[in-house]
Amino acid sequence: MRALIERVSDAPTDRLAALLAESEQQGFRFVRRLVQEWESGDNRFDRPGEALFVARVGVDVVGVCGLSVDSYTGDPKVGRVRHLYVLVPHRRSGVGEQLVADVLEAAPGRFERLHLRTTNPTAARLYERLGFRRTFDARDRTHVLDVD
Repeated sequence: MRALIERVSDAPTDRLAALLAESEQQGFRFVRRLVQEWESGDNRFDRPGEALFVARVGVDVVGVCGLSVDSYTGDPKVGRVRHLYVLVPHRRSGVGEQLVADVLEAAPGRFERLHLRTTNPTAARLYERLGFRRTFDARDRTHVLDVD
């Protein structure tokens, strides 16, 4: 079953419970950081050009991915792909690719370049397949994409 991707603007924290639990079991802390930053108001993906997407299969949220201003650069025309996470049973089904594709569709007109950082080789291959190129020019990013 194909996932439905939705842009969300309300508090996603209750809907992310399964992703949060599984990601922490997998040793990832970035879904927890997403929830904490939302709850504190530090990042609600509500500045110009920012967006948060969830993937649903039926009523269940099976993935998440965000786009925000890249706070590492100080340049509001540089965005950052953040917090891509897909539940294990839904990996390799196109959900991650759908989420990133929606992020990429949201970027033009606001961002000229996108950055991201990943240490996961599978995620790196996904990003590279979608046009990101590996970079070694800074510690805060592993991949860049110039937005058309």
